[in-house]
Amino acid sequence: MVTRDSVVPPWQQIADVLRQRIASGEYPPGRKVPSIIALSGEFGVAPVTARKALTALQREGLVESRTGWGTFVYERQ
Repeated sequence: MVTRDSVVPPWQQIADVLRQRIASGEYPPGRKVPSIIALSGEFGVAPVTARKALTALQREGLVESRTGWGTFVYERQ
C-alpha cells in the first residue's frame, strides 16, 4: 500500500519499492515484473498510477517493455 498523506506521489512510492526489489535481486535481470493490474491491486491505486511508476523505471533504464509480453527487468549485457 502507498501512504496517501505522504508528500511523495503514489506513483513515485511504487517506483521506489520496485527499484528496491530490483536492487535486492528479488526481481533479477530478465524477470517479468508484475502487470499494471497486479501492481494496482497490490498497492491499492488506479492502473494509471501503476503505469506511471513503470514508465519512470523504463525511462531510467531499469525495465523494458516487450510488446505483447509485458515488462521485464532490463538485462545488461
